[in-house]
Amino acid sequence: MSLLKKYRNISGSEIKILEANGCKCDDWEKIQVVDGFDPARCMNVTFSGNIKLGESTKTYTDDSGVSTRCGISNARLHNCSIGSNVLISNIGDYIANYNVEDDVIIKNCGKIHTEGKSTFGNGTEVAVLNETGGRSVKIWDRLSAHEAYIIALYRHRDKAIKKIEEMVAEYSKSLSSDTGTISQNTRILNCRDIRNVRLGPFSLIEGVISLNVGSVNSSKEDPVFIGPGVIMEHFIVCSGSIVTESTLIDKCFIGQGCVLGKHYSAENSLFFANCAGFHGEACSIFAGPYTVTHHKSTLLIAGIFSFMNAGSGSNQSNHMYKLGPIHQGIMERGSKTTSDSYLLWPARIGPFTLVMGRHYKNMDTSSLPFSYLIESNDESVLVPGINLRSVGTIRDAQKWPKRDRRKDSVKIDHVNFNLLSPYTIRKMFEGRDLLRKIKSVAGAVSSSYTYNNMLIKGLSLERGIELYQTGINKFLGNSLIKRLENIQFRSNSDLQKRLAPDKVTGDGEWVDLAGLITPQRVVDKLLDDIESGKISSLQSIEGEFSNMYKSYYDWEWTWSCGRLEKEVGKPVNKFTISDVVGMVDKWKKSVIDLDKMLYEDARKEFTLSSMTGFGIDGGEEIKKRDFEQVRGEFESNSVVSAIQDHIKQKSALGDELIERVSHIR
Repeated sequence: MSLLKKYRNISGSEIKILEANGCKCDDWEKIQVVDGFDPARCMNVTFSGNIKLGESTKTYTDDSGVSTRCGISNARLHNCSIGSNVLISNIGDYIANYNVEDDVIIKNCGKIHTEGKSTFGNGTEVAVLNETGGRSVKIWDRLSAHEAYIIALYRHRDKAIKKIEEMVAEYSKSLSSDTGTISQNTRILNCRDIRNVRLGPFSLIEGVISLNVGSVNSSKEDPVFIGPGVIMEHFIVCSGSIVTESTLIDKCFIGQGCVLGKHYSAENSLFFANCAGFHGEACSIFAGPYTVTHHKSTLLIAGIFSFMNAGSGSNQSNHMYKLGPIHQGIMERGSKTTSDSYLLWPARIGPFTLVMGRHYKNMDTSSLPFSYLIESNDESVLVPGINLRSVGTIRDAQKWPKRDRRKDSVKIDHVNFNLLSPYTIRKMFEGRDLLRKIKSVAGAVSSSYTYNNMLIKGLSLERGIELYQTGINKFLGNSLIKRLENIQFRSNSDLQKRLAPDKVTGDGEWVDLAGLITPQRVVDKLLDDIESGKISSLQSIEGEFSNMYKSYYDWEWTWSCGRLEKEVGKPVNKFTISDVVGMVDKWKKSVIDLDKMLYEDARKEFTLSSMTGFGIDGGEEIKKRDFEQVRGEFESNSVVSAIQDHIKQKSALGDELIERVSHIR
């Protein structure tokens, strides 16, 4: 880096060569160079202010194979430090108040400058969820989804929130400078205006119209690309992200591995790990990990989402034309919207819920996860638990880990991909008990029930209870088998000792901190420690989130054990082999039943009606052959074969445990 180099005053002979090459300077005494500086590689350059120049010995070859010697030509530099082997050419206006590190390339640009003091986007207030600012989050370089979740949604813990905001303000102040940085190996090509922007190593900035006040936190492991036509103001972009194709950004944080393109527009929004936005618009949204919107007519506004896919034409309303845009929406992890869906905020949609149609009443389905919310004759109809049998839900859960674009060794967001967890299973318990209560309150068997502005049909209610119980049995069985795997037991006493939790932490409610699933008590303790001053730095808060992520499975068993005791009706220190075998049998049945439902759901994709549009100029046989060439055969489909393998593997796993403990009496 140029700041570590030894500089000397420029010599008279070097000045003569520069002047002969058309270079100018008001005061040559303000120019310093390193030994090895080659004045012959500077042509038509105007220098002003304090200038430092490194050596130029290399040649840069672009992707087309065209080579250019490093050096500076046709440019004006003011108060700049230029590292070694930098190529700067054809600057229409000037580069001012920048530290340009080694191996940087800047070609065909208008103006790159720092004006006054800047924190380069750090400390910018983003009016997320509530456009009027009641839940604003101050962004900084390493803002995680979990920290932002707490800042935005835990306003009842005002002392802790104030202290976190003070930490962010202190961090931002520490970055304040009147000199920007263009880090090593960065390329800036064909850009119009860059003002008060800090660029991390290996950034590629090409064809942008304007970057104004922000940080591009690129890294060698995972570079950032900012592409043609982009206009960004007051922003932070993290490693591995792409912003391109005339995207418009104002007051946004863009986390690791995100892609925003194809004229996407976003303001006052937060995007965390692996989000993708194309064509559409975002306003005051909290886009947790894997929030994806891909359609021109889609507006996401004033809502929190994660693991979410927005269908074309999806829309929400965040005000009722009375007190302004003050309402917010919550769509818990894994929810989806179909084409032309509409939700009236305030509303809360439970995890892994599919929203179809337009819903004009405020509703809360948070205790009824894995449901369909359907519009029928202007009524909102809820089908509880039905998404548990959808092959699409399983496919989503399988694809998210595979689509993690983050290559940086340090991952800011700690993402738990588990479909079934204490968070979702707790809601299944709530859903099961709620449906039973709705049924009992209604008295006699009813053809339909009403709940929170929604209609639940009688058959759907009964099936929902069964599906939730199946999901509960599957999760508890999974946890039990995991706890007992690879251990030989000689007695019920040995079994009981193993079943006893190793940790106290884990009991009670669990929450989803935008991707991080953890016990509520752990979050409360974190906030207590922040309020008391025990935790006093952003790095310590990051460390606590990392510990929550690593401790998930230890804490999960504590929670599962408590629920298992309630389901069996006795404490684990009274469990016998018959109790374990009984739970494993329930588990096997639930796994096989769910997999069979998924199998039949997948089969629908291979029916004759699904072949409509295939075999365009032939009969039924050609239609079938055309379909098989494009989509493959049912039994060889990867999802279908995975379901079949899953049935075999899980059945064998359950049988192995039963056989391993069968000798105990």
